[in-house]
Amino acid sequence: MKSFTTHWGIASAILAFSLSGSLWAADEKSNAANKPELTLEQRIADIEAYMNNGARVKDDAVSKIQKKSPTTNIAGAGPGHNAWLMTSTLLVLFMTLPGLALFYGGLVRTKNVLSVVAQCFGIAGLVTILWWAIGYSFAFAEGSPFLGGTAMALFKGVDSAVGQGGQWISNNVFAMFQMMFAIITPALIVGAIAERMKFSSVIVFVALWMFAVYFPLAHMVWGPGGFMNGLGNFDKAGIKAIDFAGGTVVHMSSGWSALVLCLIVGKRNGYGAKSFAPHSMVLTAIGTGMLWVGWYGFNAGSALAADGIAANAFTTTTLAAAVAAFAWPLLEWAIKGHPTVLGFCSGAVAGLVVITPAAGFVTSTSAVIMGALAGAVPFFAVMYMKKWLGYDDALDTFGVHGVGGTLGAILTAVFASKDANPALEALVKNGLVGEHFKAVGLTIAISVAATAVIAFALKFTMGIRASSDKQALGLDIAEHGEEGYNGFQTFVE
Repeated sequence: MKSFTTHWGIASAILAFSLSGSLWAADEKSNAANKPELTLEQRIADIEAYMNNGARVKDDAVSKIQKKSPTTNIAGAGPGHNAWLMTSTLLVLFMTLPGLALFYGGLVRTKNVLSVVAQCFGIAGLVTILWWAIGYSFAFAEGSPFLGGTAMALFKGVDSAVGQGGQWISNNVFAMFQMMFAIITPALIVGAIAERMKFSSVIVFVALWMFAVYFPLAHMVWGPGGFMNGLGNFDKAGIKAIDFAGGTVVHMSSGWSALVLCLIVGKRNGYGAKSFAPHSMVLTAIGTGMLWVGWYGFNAGSALAADGIAANAFTTTTLAAAVAAFAWPLLEWAIKGHPTVLGFCSGAVAGLVVITPAAGFVTSTSAVIMGALAGAVPFFAVMYMKKWLGYDDALDTFGVHGVGGTLGAILTAVFASKDANPALEALVKNGLVGEHFKAVGLTIAISVAATAVIAFALKFTMGIRASSDKQALGLDIAEHGEEGYNGFQTFVE
């Protein structure tokens, strides 16, 4: 009897499982029957949207006509666009590490080369943590016109799905791409205070500066509902400006902050009486080449797709950099009697800076004109204005990035064309020059005011400047206990 009961129980369980399976299968068939299917036209439209970097089929007119909202058959990001943005992300990181580290490292004296490298690495680590914790959310989450909210704090929702950055770009790839901009921006500032600011003060300054300057500016210019996001927030933006890859957000903010910071930190000991010549133009030239290569990710990557806009940005970036790299040493040759390698390097970087806000908005001819101006205006700022005003911008961060970034922002308004980017038609029609002067003014005001407050707060609390003895010894040994050239220390006094 017991055996019969056991076998009956097993048979009942199998029967129940089979019935539940049949009901589940029937339910699935019912759901499938009720689920709207993609038509052939919609599937073709989906492919066309991917190829043209347009809206997915669920937002297509075909869906609206049929009053259906089918889900696209292409799940997640578009492979080609995503691959280009991941490549661009690597290129932008390459700009800081090792590009900027070598570029700046070669320009300082032998005893301070590692201090610059340490600052670049330290900033990369610090900003990555801040970006993950809250920075990305403050920059790109929904919020006020001036700062995003906390919805994406700790990378909540920052996954391989799409929507935060582009139609075909994974959210996490977009977040990583933008993080590289956040890393290089404060790293640019250290060029102005090289050889005399304490490493601890640099780290604290950058942490505070990111919250006071970078995150708000990034949101205002590129974030949803941003105050200066003329292209993405046309109807509601207080200032209808455009910035393709960071003229205001990156170069103006870092350049003008660098000027204020170097004034508050003060001049290097012996400035004006001793030689502060670059210790290795070879390192600087190599770093310049790395910056130029990496800049294609910076500018062409800002199209957020491997499309025609990216191709145009790639072209304009090349033209402006090459023309400026030729114009700067040409002016040296005419005025000083010889072109220098430093002139070639400075001109290339200046050209890249000036074209950055305009790369995807201007034609190739406009890029050539902008390159010529980039080789001239920052040249006079570096060669003459710094001497006239007497500030110690050690590696010419303000002269190249502050002046160049400001010039680029204004020239973007002058040369922006719907022929280069059809999305600009309404903005160009309404006029951009006045809007860009407003954007320039607001960017300078935020950068200068915030930097002054932070720098003075640090100066009167933890101190901001390395002691005279440490400056004489060199920050490599004094602050990091290392030498850049393994026991060979060259003092250039």
